[in-house]
Amino acid sequence: MKHFGHQIEVARDRRRGVAATELAVCLPIIVLIVIGTIEASTMVFLKQSLTVAAFQGARQAISNNNTAADVRTAAEQILTQRRVAGGNVVIQPADISTVLPGQYINVTVTAPARGNNVVPLSFYRGRTLSATATMMKEL
Repeated sequence: MKHFGHQIEVARDRRRGVAATELAVCLPIIVLIVIGTIEASTMVFLKQSLTVAAFQGARQAISNNNTAADVRTAAEQILTQRRVAGGNVVIQPADISTVLPGQYINVTVTAPARGNNVVPLSFYRGRTLSATATMMKEL
């Protein structure tokens, strides 16, 4: 009887060792997947924020009596609300007062991935995301 109890104890110790080994192999992979998912979600949010800012800037640009400063302010306001760091707004043509009705205005908003990530490990380091909205000047 004593011998049988010893075998159960050895088997239990062996199962603990297997579980510890599985954890040591799987945990880094799971952590990497979770961090990658968080980082990818952050970049999707950044890209969407840039798109919304470009759209709002373009809407300002096509309205009558607006200046490039109004367009830039509208786009930067969205970036500020969404806490986007390092955003840059480019308007084509630069002087929107010369654009005639029926012509197009482009608003491009860019931001670096580096200053906008949540986790310290960045899969997107060195990349700059951008979004462009093109709209026709109204009558």
